[in-house]
Amino acid sequence: MATLEINDLHVSVEAESGPEEILRGVDLTVRQGETHAIMGPNGSGKSTLAYSLAGHPKYQVTSGSVTLDGEDVLAMSVDERARAGVFLAMQYPVEVPGVSVSNFLRTSATALRGEAPKLRTWVKEVREAMERLQIDPSFAERNVNEGFSGGEKKRHEILQLELLRPKMAILDETDSGLDVDALRVVSEGVNRVREDGDVGTLLITHYTRILRYIKPDHVHVFARGRIVESGGPELADRLEEEGYERYVKGAASA
Repeated sequence: MATLEINDLHVSVEAESGPEEILRGVDLTVRQGETHAIMGPNGSGKSTLAYSLAGHPKYQVTSGSVTLDGEDVLAMSVDERARAGVFLAMQYPVEVPGVSVSNFLRTSATALRGEAPKLRTWVKEVREAMERLQIDPSFAERNVNEGFSGGEKKRHEILQLELLRPKMAILDETDSGLDVDALRVVSEGVNRVREDGDVGTLLITHYTRILRYIKPDHVHVFARGRIVESGGPELADRLEEEGYERYVKGAASA
C-alpha cells in the first residue's frame, strides 16, 4: 500500500521584499485508498501545498520532507514524481499548443507503463473513458486544453486520472468554475478511480459542495500555511455552518 508522508514541510516563494514563507510546518499522511479533503480560505496555502508536491520551481522547500513509499519525493524531478505515481489536477489547467489530446494521453501512459499500450486496446479504453465523462470524441484530436471551456479542461484532467491511475492524486480545486452538471460528472469520475482502492486522494477545496459527491475519509482545516484541525466528514459540515473565521484568527495569533 503506497503512503505519502509529509513531515514539517516549510515552503517559501520569492517576493519583492525577499523570500516569503507560505507553508509553515505541514504534517500529513495519505495512504492508498484514502481520501483527504484539505479545506481553508483563499490564501491559506492550499494550492502552494499542491504545487510543492508536484515540483513547481516557483516554490522553494526550505525544510521538511516528503516521501512516497519511503522514497524522497523532494529529490525527484517533476517527471520522476509523475512516474513515481504523483498526479496533479491543476486549478487552472494550461494549454499545450501543437499536442493533441490523444498523443498526450498515449505518451503519458507509455512513460508510466514503460511501454506503449497496444493501439487497438488503448483507443477503446480512451473512447470508453471519454463517454463516461461526457467528452465529445472529437476532443481527442484537439490540442490539449486549447480553446477548451473551464468545465472541459476539468473533465480532461479527470480523463487523465482515469487512464493513468496514479498512486496519489492531488486535486487542486477541481470544483472551481464548474456548474452543477459538470461537477457531478467530474465527481463521478473521481469516485470511479477511488472505488478501485488503489489511489490515495488529496482533495483541495474551500467549498463543501464537492464533498456532497466525493465523500472524504478525513477532513483537514488549513489556515496560514498549516493544518490547524483534523477530523472526519462531520468537520466539513461544521465548516459549512461556521466558516473559517475562527481558524484564521487563531492562526494569526499563534
